[in-house]
Amino acid sequence: MKKTLTILGFLAVVPASVALADDDCFVPMANWQPRAAVARLAEVNDWTVRRIKIDDGCYDIDGRDAEGRRIEVTVHPATLQVIEFEYEDEDDDDDDDDRRGQDRDRDHEEDDDD
Repeated sequence: MKKTLTILGFLAVVPASVALADDDCFVPMANWQPRAAVARLAEVNDWTVRRIKIDDGCYDIDGRDAEGRRIEVTVHPATLQVIEFEYEDEDDDDDDDDRRGQDRDRDHEEDDDD
């Protein structure tokens, strides 16, 4: 009986985990387009790139669109198809700048104490 309940519990969880993994890009590295191709994609779309990173097996572009709004774009590494496009809140950017400034101030204070 315990074995049956364990199997049923496992089967109930598996579809949920598969659904959560849909955002990930599962592509062998040999099939990936180079980072330069991602940069060209951004250029063609008039995006200013701040950073291209890899997250969950996908390329993520952090930058700004032609109107200057902060964007985060998720790109499939093999096809360069845009999977997700998000506009970021400007407030988040200001908060990041404030935190960086506070960290710098704290570092300088620590240096002065030495």
